[in-house]
Amino acid sequence: MMPTVRGLRQVGQHVEDLDRAVAFYRDVLGLELVARFGPLAFFDLGGVRLLLEAGGGGAGTSPLYLDVADVEAVRHELEARGVAFDGDAHVVFADVDGIFGAPGEDEWLTFFHDTEGNVLALSARQRPDVPSDAPA
Repeated sequence: MMPTVRGLRQVGQHVEDLDRAVAFYRDVLGLELVARFGPLAFFDLGGVRLLLEAGGGGAGTSPLYLDVADVEAVRHELEARGVAFDGDAHVVFADVDGIFGAPGEDEWLTFFHDTEGNVLALSARQRPDVPSDAPA
């Protein structure tokens, strides 16, 4: 019998300096720190745990795509907190047929890095007739 995968429970990121990384994710991104044990810190991302692991542990690195209501509004907030972005927010996919969500919405992204060099992105879906900085 084929096992049933119900969803994503946790994603891990390698960090060099756990204190610095915890401060970034908690104080800059505003994520909830759930627990911290030795070289590990856990945050809640809407029911999925983010594990930050310092040193030579098992966590690798993979881009984190953070779901937000409005890419431009959140980007401006993070820039005010000192976050530098790699480029402008842009549409990466016009989902005319509703492959990844509601038909007719655009998928918006903008990329940045945490204090440890890991890649993160702000990601939002919105209708093309709504400016990227309009209230959601």
